[in-house]
Amino acid sequence: MELTLLGTGAPDGLPRHGCPCASCAAAVGEEARAATSLLIDGALLIDLTPGAAFAAARAGHSLAGVRQVLLSHPHAGPAVEFPAGLPAPGRVPDGRTLSLISGHRVRAVALDSPGTGYEVTGPDGTRLLYLPPGAAAAGLAAADLPDPAEPYDMVLLDVLGRPDALAALRASGAVGATTDVLAVHLDHTTPPGRELRRRLAAAGARAVPDGRTLIVGEYSAVPDLPRRTLVLGGARSGKSLEAERRLAAFPDVLYVATGGTREGDPEWAARVAAHRERRPGSWRTAETCDLTPLLAEDGPPLLIDCLALWLTDAMDSVNAWDDEKWANGGERALRERVSALVAGVRATSRTVVAVSNEVGSGVVPATASGRRFRDELGRLNAMFAEECEQVLLVVAGQALPLRG
Repeated sequence: MELTLLGTGAPDGLPRHGCPCASCAAAVGEEARAATSLLIDGALLIDLTPGAAFAAARAGHSLAGVRQVLLSHPHAGPAVEFPAGLPAPGRVPDGRTLSLISGHRVRAVALDSPGTGYEVTGPDGTRLLYLPPGAAAAGLAAADLPDPAEPYDMVLLDVLGRPDALAALRASGAVGATTDVLAVHLDHTTPPGRELRRRLAAAGARAVPDGRTLIVGEYSAVPDLPRRTLVLGGARSGKSLEAERRLAAFPDVLYVATGGTREGDPEWAARVAAHRERRPGSWRTAETCDLTPLLAEDGPPLLIDCLALWLTDAMDSVNAWDDEKWANGGERALRERVSALVAGVRATSRTVVAVSNEVGSGVVPATASGRRFRDELGRLNAMFAEECEQVLLVVAGQALPLRG
């Protein structure tokens, strides 16, 4: 089955007309995107958008052979000129299957928002799933998707706008390791260029320029997801948000909060509440500093936030703040704890994303205990990073790859 992407952008396109934002300013050449529209084997057109005939011509195709035009969502963008000779566009009722004379079968998938998703099976048996902007499939139990244990060959959806939709597809078995996940409906809210590709790669997805023709089921070299990632950054740098974003497209994440609770501290409670509010509802939370057993277990991905608080707890437990106790066994006990944690990271089979503070670039602490904590956190970060396939430094909300 051959798929030509006549457009890969949001309904208003990218750049948006008259918009001065940085993403729109950078949307030139291959970064410019028309509203998403799919041409399948020259016979099926999904989502009729402005300039579809010209887009097809630029891609080396014609719409003359189109036998069916399907709409997935109400069109709110620029006016659509209906090309002469095309069949009238329509929709397939949810759950119904439409068989085309070309040999394609189209099944309508119910969504959690207005519109219709389409599962297309080609004459060669390959299968793709297309979801409109801002939508996720509604109900992903075994009865709701045909053969959910058999992953689709290709899935096209709003990866950055609805990462939970991709997570749900993964949880149902509809997206597997061999599924080619394509990001469409790209808007000016998405970052341009290299940052877009980095974020999509972290979700196991990719984007292609408008006009690209792909063979469904053909292998695509999507970057392997790093199994262990360390995200470093200063205070309010966006490091926790970056870590959460990296796992937003995956189901059943275990969020490990090492900070615990602090009675009588409303500012800390507000921070904890803000973190909980932005996490997906499918994630579970564990408040613990006992990380080694979690790393040794099989299970869903771990998001550890953060190593600085874990170190504070570890230094408390060995009386590291007392110079005499530090010299008489405290330092050795802390080294053993850190070594056990690092060994657990090295041996773990789980996906791990850990957050830590980068404190070595600031003002030298005024107290001996402050300097001790800074030094020990620097050592911990270096040892933890050595065991990770990817290390990021977040500065002013921008993630800078240090490794991987």
